[in-house]
Amino acid sequence: MDKLLYLSMTAATNTMLSQATISSNLSNSEMPGFKSDLEQFRSMPVFGDGHPSRVYAMSERPGIDFTDGTIYKTGNPLDFAINGDGWVAVQAPDGSEAYSRRGDLRLNNAGLLENGNGLLVYGNGGPIAMPPSEEAVIGSDGTISIRPAGQDEKTLAVVDRIKLVNPPVSDLVKSADGLFRLRDGSQANIDASVRVAPESLETSNVNMVGAMARMIEHSRRFEMDIKAMTAAKENDEVGTRILALN
Repeated sequence: MDKLLYLSMTAATNTMLSQATISSNLSNSEMPGFKSDLEQFRSMPVFGDGHPSRVYAMSERPGIDFTDGTIYKTGNPLDFAINGDGWVAVQAPDGSEAYSRRGDLRLNNAGLLENGNGLLVYGNGGPIAMPPSEEAVIGSDGTISIRPAGQDEKTLAVVDRIKLVNPPVSDLVKSADGLFRLRDGSQANIDASVRVAPESLETSNVNMVGAMARMIEHSRRFEMDIKAMTAAKENDEVGTRILALN
């Protein structure tokens, strides 16, 4: 009886953890460049004194779905999408360098370029400062040019170049803040071959229909686990009453 109760209890607990992963993917389905988390179940033996005769259900994140989202045109001169492999370097909330695919840029009150999450975007020498200008243009290599205030349309000045990197995805880990970092804690080198699509954004790669189907599947699995625990309780009560008759 304890085997049934323990297995169904761990299954219910880990089903909720797996649902949390799916919910996180769904909540970020509208975030440009978001990469969804994968999730899976497997059974694990319980090790301890004696033979491992018990098992438990475990939910785990085996990795990240690195497939590209769809690139669509926005017409915003400060928008860009990574065209193919690559990442843009940003300043994480803790001040470290991290990597993202998000390219919806804007100017903050200090005149620094940040993405839609409010994270500063790095150039060749750190965060990119934008001087006053009539317009800004992002080139396919990440170069940012501006038309200085009061100048004609043919006058463009290069401000900086967005730091674009392309480390192997096997070297990347996704942190709790949703940003990617190198596994060894170092900083990735600039990769001049990375290209961007100006005035465009990349959608998240979350499969909405698939995620909703998984959520429904997990809800039914959770109900089944609760029913199994209830059955174990009822069986235990019946057994107790039978023993009491003796």
